[in-house]
Amino acid sequence: MTEVRVPTLGESVTEATVATWFKKPGDAVAVDEMLCELETDKVTVEVPAPAAGVLGEIVAAEGDTVGVDALLAMITAGEGAAPAPVAAAAPAAAAPASGGGDAVDVMVPTLGESVTEATVSTWFKAVGDTVAQDEMLCELETDKVSVEVPAPAAGVLTEIIAAEGATVDASAKLAVIGGASASAAAAPAAAPTAAAAPAGSADVENAPSANKLMAEKGIDAASVTGTGRDGRIMKEDVMKAALAPAAAPAPAPAAAPRAPVSADDASREERVKMTRLRQTIAKRLKESQNTAAMLTTYNEVDMGAVMDLRKEYKDAFEKKHGVRLGFMSFFTKACCHALKEVPEVNAEIDGTDIVYKNFVHMGVAAGTPTGLVVPVIRDADSMSFAEIEKAISEKGKRARDGKLSMAEMQGGTFTLSNGGVYGSLMSSPILNPPQSGILGMHKIQDRPMAINGQVVIRPMMYLALSYDHRIVDGKGAVTFLVRVKEALEDPRRLLMDL
Repeated sequence: MTEVRVPTLGESVTEATVATWFKKPGDAVAVDEMLCELETDKVTVEVPAPAAGVLGEIVAAEGDTVGVDALLAMITAGEGAAPAPVAAAAPAAAAPASGGGDAVDVMVPTLGESVTEATVSTWFKAVGDTVAQDEMLCELETDKVSVEVPAPAAGVLTEIIAAEGATVDASAKLAVIGGASASAAAAPAAAPTAAAAPAGSADVENAPSANKLMAEKGIDAASVTGTGRDGRIMKEDVMKAALAPAAAPAPAPAAAPRAPVSADDASREERVKMTRLRQTIAKRLKESQNTAAMLTTYNEVDMGAVMDLRKEYKDAFEKKHGVRLGFMSFFTKACCHALKEVPEVNAEIDGTDIVYKNFVHMGVAAGTPTGLVVPVIRDADSMSFAEIEKAISEKGKRARDGKLSMAEMQGGTFTLSNGGVYGSLMSSPILNPPQSGILGMHKIQDRPMAINGQVVIRPMMYLALSYDHRIVDGKGAVTFLVRVKEALEDPRRLLMDL
C-alpha cells in the first residue's frame, strides 16, 4: 500500500486546492502517471503516482483544500507491479536498497516543472548519525528554489552518496539509511499520536533552515505557527512571521458586508467562488495600499523616434533573431538605464534597512484568463534587445497557458505594466510589494503638440510611475521618469549611456 501525498509546493506556499482527479478508484496507474492536479494561489501543480498499482481510496476530493504533505489517496500494489516500500509515503521517494531489506534509499525529491538537476548545498547529518522519520537530512539548491530533503524513515545514516557541492539529477540517490525496516513499519501506527502533538512541542524538531532564519532575524520560535508535519516550523513559516507586522493592518478583502439584494435581483445573479489566484491578487494589492506610502507621478513621451526605429528595423530584427521587435524591450532598456541613476527606485525596505539591488530583475505584468500575474525577467539590465523580446514572449505564452512556476514570479525588483494594450489612456498602477516602483505604460495616441512654436500631431503616451514615498523622494521619482522619457525620445542615448 503506497500513500499519495501533496508534494512540496514551493517557498511561502502552504496549501492547495484539489482541482481535478485524472483517475478514479479502481483504475490501474503506472509510476509517474499523473493522478491529479492541485491549484495554489500562484501555480498549478501536477501530482504523479509514486508507484505502480491500482488507485484505491481517494482521501481528498476535488475542491478540497489540503496542506503540504497531506494524504491525497492510496495506491494498492496491482498484478505485475513491484510492491512499494512503506517509506514511499515521504516526499523523497524511498526504495529498498539492493544490499538488504532493512536499508532505505534517500532519493532526490520532485524538483518541479522544468528543473532537471540540483546542487547539494548542506548536509545536516553525518554518516553514523541516528535520524528520525521526516527529520531534515540535507538541503538542495536549484536555479529556482531551495529544497529540503526529509528522512523517509527512521534509522542510522549509513552512507552519503552525494556530498556537499555535488550536482545531482532529478532521479539520483543521495544517501542510504540503515536499520529502517522496523522504524518505518512502526511509523503508521505512531502517526495518530504524533499528529496530536501541539505546534511548537519540545519533541518536534523544526526544519534546520527555519532555525537558521529565526536566528538571523531574531524571531522567537514560540511566535511562529508551524505548518509542517506535527506542527514542525518550516522556512516559509518563519518568512510569513517576519512579514506579519507589516501585513497585520491589512483587512480581509471581503470584510465589508454585502448590501441587501432584492429577491428579483438575486434570482438573476450568479455566485462563483474566487480562485486562489484571484484571492491572492486581492490580498496583495490591498496590503500594498495599506503598507506603502504610495504616490504616483506622471509624464508623457513622444513615441515617434521609437516607432520610426522599430519600423525601419523590425523585418531585419525578426529575420535575424526569430522574434518580433516590440515596444517592451525599449521600455525595459530605458528603465534599466534610469534605475542605475536612481537606485532607490530599484531598492526595497527590510525593517529599518534599505536594500539596494545592484541588478534588475524586471517584472512584466501580464493579464491571463485566470488573473494578473507578473513573470520576472532576471538580470534584464545585462540582456540585449533580442534576449529581452525572447524572454517576454516566452514568459507571456507560459503565463497564458498557466505553466509559469512559482519561482518565475518571485524576486522582481521593478515592474512594467502595459495597460495600453487594452486601450487605457492613463492610470495609477499599484506597487508590487516589496518593490518600490512600478511604471505604467498606456495607449499611444496622436495629439496636437506645440514644437518650436508650431502645432504638430505627434504619437504621445502618458507614463505613470507609482513609487513608495518612504524610500523614494519626489526628486528621485521625477528624475527617473524624465530619464525614461529622454531615452525613449532619443534611443541613441541608450547606446552612449547618457
